[in-house]
Amino acid sequence: MKKLINFFKQEKIVLAAIIILGFAVRLYKINSPIADWHSFRQADTAAVARMYLQNGINLFVPRYYDVSRVQSGFFNPMGYRFVEFPIYALLHVFAYRILPFITFETVGRLLSVIFSLITAFFIYKIARVIFSKNIAVLSAFFYLMLPYNIYFTRVILPEPLSVMLGVIALWFFVGFVKDGSKRKLILYSIFMSLAILVKPYLILYNLYPVFYFWKKHGIKRILINKEVVLMSLIIFVPFLLWRWWIQEHPEGIPFWKWTLNGDGVRFKPAFWYWIFGERIGKLILGVWGIFPLCMGLIHGRKNSFLISLVLGNILYLSVIATANVRHDYYQTLIIPAISLLLAIGFDQVYTDYKNIKFGFVIPLSILFLMLVISAFQVKEYYKIDHPEIMDAGRAVDRLAPEDALVIASYNGDTAFLYQTNRKGWPVVELPINELIDEGASYYASVNLNDSQTIEFMNKFQILEKTNTYVVLKLK
Repeated sequence: MKKLINFFKQEKIVLAAIIILGFAVRLYKINSPIADWHSFRQADTAAVARMYLQNGINLFVPRYYDVSRVQSGFFNPMGYRFVEFPIYALLHVFAYRILPFITFETVGRLLSVIFSLITAFFIYKIARVIFSKNIAVLSAFFYLMLPYNIYFTRVILPEPLSVMLGVIALWFFVGFVKDGSKRKLILYSIFMSLAILVKPYLILYNLYPVFYFWKKHGIKRILINKEVVLMSLIIFVPFLLWRWWIQEHPEGIPFWKWTLNGDGVRFKPAFWYWIFGERIGKLILGVWGIFPLCMGLIHGRKNSFLISLVLGNILYLSVIATANVRHDYYQTLIIPAISLLLAIGFDQVYTDYKNIKFGFVIPLSILFLMLVISAFQVKEYYKIDHPEIMDAGRAVDRLAPEDALVIASYNGDTAFLYQTNRKGWPVVELPINELIDEGASYYASVNLNDSQTIEFMNKFQILEKTNTYVVLKLK
């Protein structure tokens, strides 16, 4: 028994168990259709991959189903989708071709799960070098076990991929700092370049490299240092070329300036309440995690890597203020830093109380409460509130030709349009006759009591009508 206990105390065994458990908990509702929380953004990401699967892959011209003016302000008849460089979509297609016996959406979710497991492993490696084995294992545990992150690393979104690439990049930079390897510096630059291509906000993961070179070379010499110049070219040139290229198609570039401070919320009471109160304090940390997080910040305040990462995250939350307040999936990028802080904090709490009789109960109680309170909120994200959009989508897919343009009226949410497997509009954005002139030939709605739907049912041919949806032929 003693040998068995000692075996399971081994660091690699514990890490392997955490990764297996992290994979297992993410299998919960892994086959859900794209109709759960933030389905509109998931649908857009999955649509690019499905269009590649159907029409062939062109990385420089990603497309999706929405041809409306909703996202860019311009009519988008070709369905261009110029946001992140479509690495995620490319991997999604390749993975589905390997696993064609699994649904397309499930493959996309599994891809994000794999990204999260890899991220946890590299967080462990970073913490193992900078801190200790206990903090390293705990960091991986918190990254994989926070209920918030469990949900948002099994969605079809680019965030899990971008975080993985950013964390791997930081691991190579930590290695470069340790042994001066030029190869590791190049690898850091390549992975960071890919991370920024997927999600430009990952640029704020780079405060530690900036601080390192600033401290080493000084502010004047840093701009002419060969290592810095080479690193900067590798990181930024691909991103700048991508941004230059997509300017050719403004109809495919969604509005983005609103994400910064579009509603003026930055540093107002609502900013602090939603981000640090509701999101970080309640949703991610389950209230009880605030104490170990603060302990981690206090005890890790002298570590330049940790403080650089935390400051980068605070800068990210402050600069991308409106998007972080409105959408909770934006906080996915700060989870690696939160995991490290929690690991340091819990390690310190255990150290403080381990010599007290039953002192281990204190950190375990904090852990239990924070996970339960967070999970109680996150469980709502898995629900499919409107399953009728899948039924209506299948009806449109059955009734409409493959090249038909469809109005899947859903208040601008593209999740319904995605279910139809057709290009078209997620809302009636213009008078119906004008949309018909632009090519709309079918109309579908899951709101039969809507005055507009009632008007159209009296005006156009009803192809199919049930208690939950209606499909009309406009021509």
